[in-house]
Amino acid sequence: MNEIIENMKTRRSIRKFKSDALPQDVLDRILEAGTYAPTGMAAQSPVIIAVTNKELSAMNAKIMGKPEDFDPFYNAPVVLVVLADKSRPTHVYDGSLVMGNLMLAAHSEGIGSCWIHRAKETFESEEGKNILKELGITGDYEGIGNCVLGYADGDEPKAHPIKDNYV
Repeated sequence: MNEIIENMKTRRSIRKFKSDALPQDVLDRILEAGTYAPTGMAAQSPVIIAVTNKELSAMNAKIMGKPEDFDPFYNAPVVLVVLADKSRPTHVYDGSLVMGNLMLAAHSEGIGSCWIHRAKETFESEEGKNILKELGITGDYEGIGNCVLGYADGDEPKAHPIKDNYV
């Protein structure tokens, strides 16, 4: 079977990570794959922010109504935040394709991943807007998703059966 299709069929969302850091060359390849996602009219509206501290986890937990010590990022050592320029009518789709590329690239590198929501709410908050400002990201961006990455701590989940009437 085609290696790319096999990668698509075997990727699973990981919800428990070891705290081990990822090698920089592996992270760089995953990030590069994200930049090759197709975007509407090739406008490349998304940006990717690589985060290795736990600040976003606490913000995400707060949005969920959980205590700050709750980790919605499952102990992942890296979070790739995907944002996209709201002025582009395809920004949500563009950012979603970036997220898909990131997760597939991670799997091909032997790295676990999971799409964590609430990036939109995080970066609509004053605290989130201040983070973007500190990073020099200007414009009107919407948080599309948080792609958490790391080495799986345990077995990968089994695939759910594909429904009969999918196609």
